[in-house]
Amino acid sequence: MTSHESSNRTFVIVGGGLAGAKIAESLRDRDFDGSIVLLSQEDHLPYERPPLSKEHVAGKKDLPDFTVQHGDWYRDHHVDLRLGTTATALDRDRKCVVLPDGSTLGYDRLALATGSRSRRPPIPGADATGVHYLRTIDESDALIAALSPGARLVIVGAGWIGLEIASGARGRDVAVTIVESAELPLLAALGREMGAVFADLHREHGVDFRFASKVEEITVTDGRADGVRLGDGTVLPADAVLVAVGAQPNIEIAEAAGLSVDGGILVDGTLTTSDPDIVAVGDIAAQQHPLLAARVRVEHWANALNQPAIAAATMLGHPVEYTNLPYFFTDQYDLGMEYVGWAPKYSKVVTRGDVGAREFLAFWLDEENRVLAGMNVNIWDVTDDIKALVAFSGPVDPARLADPAVPLTELAT
Repeated sequence: MTSHESSNRTFVIVGGGLAGAKIAESLRDRDFDGSIVLLSQEDHLPYERPPLSKEHVAGKKDLPDFTVQHGDWYRDHHVDLRLGTTATALDRDRKCVVLPDGSTLGYDRLALATGSRSRRPPIPGADATGVHYLRTIDESDALIAALSPGARLVIVGAGWIGLEIASGARGRDVAVTIVESAELPLLAALGREMGAVFADLHREHGVDFRFASKVEEITVTDGRADGVRLGDGTVLPADAVLVAVGAQPNIEIAEAAGLSVDGGILVDGTLTTSDPDIVAVGDIAAQQHPLLAARVRVEHWANALNQPAIAAATMLGHPVEYTNLPYFFTDQYDLGMEYVGWAPKYSKVVTRGDVGAREFLAFWLDEENRVLAGMNVNIWDVTDDIKALVAFSGPVDPARLADPAVPLTELAT
């Protein structure tokens, strides 16, 4: 492609979060000198979302601290950033997106980075004042404003967001009760063995769990939520309620346009959708993963950070495969954790270190003793070794895996 041809092309990015901003960055880093239009539904500059439930609620970071690039960057790099707008439809035949005012914006290549939104279960009272969801900085600020010392917070859902907010709220001297339909927190993500570790952690910090419980209603007085009624009739008084029961990928315009979807937008190893001129990244991308030999959709920060470079290369006609293993992290009280791999089904969990002191490693193994995933808790600088064990894909000796005296590097042989 000649420079003239490149400069005449328009690449449109739908989604103004971390992934969308990073695609724009990557395109300019790869010397694309055509037009870049970045559509952002929010009125804020693109920012990272993990701090919303971590450092921001803990009072350690404000929005400028986790904004991806400040405004001058978009101007200096000739990125047409349109805040407060998004695409309402996609016309693949005409190669354009429809904007909220009905106008259209043509593209030569299109990147979908629309992210996800909070799931809103049909709970009576869920739309009342004082009921919070957490996906945006404005929602985070509204929740923080309700977390005054002595307040009572009821959290519906014991997933990552619910537990991280519980940690931040306890740090603000807020009474926290968590209602969860499963028998343990993080059961779907980590399984029973490690779910119990997080249950113990939060109980030690004064969190009241109500497991195997169903929310029948959020009680409301004069338009404001004041409690949560459970299936057994128990009413939990609340000054604020957080509903944190997962995220729903924003794939509606892709589906309406006829792109292949199945719980996410289907992409290949290069992040290309069923339309060769369109890529998808982040929460919405259900990738056929080259290393895992499975289709994986991961709603975590690492994909939003790292997939854009691959997407940009694909858009520019130099496709490479995205081979990073799924990765996520959390910080709760004095527990810091990193997780690498993918273990939707596993046979056993092997730990090394002191689980009670919360300084340990955990590994999820299949029936053939292959490491599917690994987690380090308050032990650092081992992530690369854990990645190597997962990528190894051969059997390991569980006894040696559990032995801190055996270097992890000796197991992947």
